[in-house]
Amino acid sequence: MDTYDLIVIGAGPSGYAAAMRSLDFKKKTLLIEKGQIGGAGVCNGALSSKTWWELSRETASFRKNLKRFNIDVPSINYREIQDEVRRAVQERLSMLEDHLHLLKDSRYSDLLSFRRGTARLKSQHEIEITGIDGIQETVRGEYIVLATGSRPRYLPELPIDEKIVMTSEGIERMDDFPESMVIVGAGVIGCEYATIFSGFGRTKVHLIDKGARILPFEDDDIVNIIERNMENNGVLIHRNARLVRMDIKNGRVEYELQYDDGNNAIFNVEKALVSVGRTPNYEGLWDDHVDISITKRGIEDSDTQTNISNIYAVGDVTADISLVNVGELEGRYAIEKIFGNPKRKLVYENISTIMFLNPEVAGVGLNETQAREKGLDYKVVTLDYSCIPRAIAKRNTQGFIKLLVSCDDEMKILGVKIVGNHASSAIQAIAVLIWMGESIESLAECVHPHPSITEGIQECVRMLLGKSLLKPDALKGKLSCRTNTSGVYEDIRF
Repeated sequence: MDTYDLIVIGAGPSGYAAAMRSLDFKKKTLLIEKGQIGGAGVCNGALSSKTWWELSRETASFRKNLKRFNIDVPSINYREIQDEVRRAVQERLSMLEDHLHLLKDSRYSDLLSFRRGTARLKSQHEIEITGIDGIQETVRGEYIVLATGSRPRYLPELPIDEKIVMTSEGIERMDDFPESMVIVGAGVIGCEYATIFSGFGRTKVHLIDKGARILPFEDDDIVNIIERNMENNGVLIHRNARLVRMDIKNGRVEYELQYDDGNNAIFNVEKALVSVGRTPNYEGLWDDHVDISITKRGIEDSDTQTNISNIYAVGDVTADISLVNVGELEGRYAIEKIFGNPKRKLVYENISTIMFLNPEVAGVGLNETQAREKGLDYKVVTLDYSCIPRAIAKRNTQGFIKLLVSCDDEMKILGVKIVGNHASSAIQAIAVLIWMGESIESLAECVHPHPSITEGIQECVRMLLGKSLLKPDALKGKLSCRTNTSGVYEDIRF
């Protein structure tokens, strides 16, 4: 029986990161994957959907510019767009696979092994692998990391066939842009797909929202921009609506909604996308006597360690945050905890996030909604993109920066949200300061590149310090600087 220092089950973002970090500790490592390397971080997930978003955004911008010059918009070829997405996915897959192959001829050749097949824990240390050829073998691992990821959540009452009623795993296999599509679920993924398909200008998108507004965890001012842009792009948002039924009739989708006012309405569209979250992949992963604790959200872990001392769980299979960057962080941290001594405990407060909407939304730390729910007093400053030279130069000033700090003289950073072009590139300095527990003063006098969106963050900081170039009193509606104390807002006067 082959024996390893570490066995990693799953070669998605978290599992791949764990295996590579294990090599740094010179540990004999086995990585097992039954499907595609990269998991949902590459295929039918993060990379593929974001490539769709980038192409949709470029298409929308192209259409807008053609209208500016009074030129007819050419037709968009779905197959060409689809092929470009597939090329992007294959590019990343090939790089990861080539990397694994090249490691066999490197100084890690005696440390890393890779198996394709399905793994099952037979005991605390023994794993049975069923290869793609059906041949079984049993291996032993001193430590085991479970990184089996997740899959789209199915609603049993919906006729999901991945052809007409689809999840994210079926939507990319369509033959053409549908003339109409309903999206069930107005969370991040549902809103991203609504943005993608409305952006191409070929699909009438319906979005079902059981609440009064989309993205219920976000601040009102952010949601207002996203909703307005969606509706300007032709998206029909069903607010305060409950899905009563969905049927496939004559190759199309018929769905019925009941609204909060008691009225019902029936709609007919070509396709449906069900986007109601993801389900962790742990079924059949271990024998009953192994007895790993689970919750409704996934494998239960404490600082990546399960209730079995030598077994760890990372990424989407756990009850923690389901993001590629978080999965990679957890994978690396678990290895450092097993074989090393992490300098600090794993924290999620400085996790940077991006929502690929119109415009993009990026953030780190708390937003105002979360700060209020925690009962925190805080100072908040906002600056409109129309005050930022880079946004003006790009001829797109839609968006704003919102910075939250503690309501005291120290003014430690609680969080930032940026809505608009380059949002994801502009938040990193804030993420580092949150991680370091620093106050805002170190940002005030940095020399930022000009013109850049980060200059807007600097101006927000200077407003809080009472030394901004632009004064909120003179540019009301574009700038604001306020305190929130026990739910009462008050302008800051210097």
